[in-house]
Amino acid sequence: MFAELNDVLNASPQRPDTGKFTLLRDTRTDGSFLVHHFLSFYLRAGCKVCFVALLQSFSHYNIIAQKLGVSLTAAKERGQLVFLEGLKSCLDLWFGEQEEQSGQANPLQFISKSTSDLRALFDFVQVSLTPASSDSWKGPVLLVDDLSVLLSLGATPVAVLDFIHYCRVVVCSQLKGNIVVLVHSNEDSEDEENELVVNSLCHHSDLILWVEGLATGFCKDVHGQIKITRRVSLELTGEQDVVQIYQYKIQDKNVTFFARGLSAAVL
Repeated sequence: MFAELNDVLNASPQRPDTGKFTLLRDTRTDGSFLVHHFLSFYLRAGCKVCFVALLQSFSHYNIIAQKLGVSLTAAKERGQLVFLEGLKSCLDLWFGEQEEQSGQANPLQFISKSTSDLRALFDFVQVSLTPASSDSWKGPVLLVDDLSVLLSLGATPVAVLDFIHYCRVVVCSQLKGNIVVLVHSNEDSEDEENELVVNSLCHHSDLILWVEGLATGFCKDVHGQIKITRRVSLELTGEQDVVQIYQYKIQDKNVTFFARGLSAAVL
């Protein structure tokens, strides 16, 4: 995890929030560093994590997690991490290698069906995060990287939003856990379905981290801008949302944040 991001968010693995839905949104840049941060954050916090990884392989996430001081292999072995490797699940479906021997339906089986029903994926999440009597983990966490892939695989916006709704009911409301979801976004895009999902999720998120590439193009000292929105208006206290804007630079094992125009290279 990135210590500076924890400071910006006023977060600590010793006291993770509960019942929160966090939306990670990227535009004209790659926001995957936020996924790696929250994955290592919640594993260090001692939470049970279900990671629906639709974009990269397990080895990819594990290599980066090791740089951040976390072993995904060890987390899987001790039962703290349940990892769905979307790439492998898709190949199993496309080449007819259903996991019949395990007696479990493929969580992404909607790909091979005429309807985009994500019930199997929801069932996978629910079974993975429902605590057993012997579990000593803290609140459960669902992490999705990235939700836009479900649309590319043929799921409808309604199916995707229904999936998120039922996950919120189970994970956030019933189990008092957290959900973190990454989506790609481009306001100039003609992908209306993706923008519909993004805008809908924004209205229901407790915390939004929106990273954007610089409008001026590439810069070796400033990699992008992050807009952090705390949706305190959802608490119906009459207060307005709290918005913070920073620029950032990604390093090998860290990310530094600074006010706009105050990069160390400029000063």
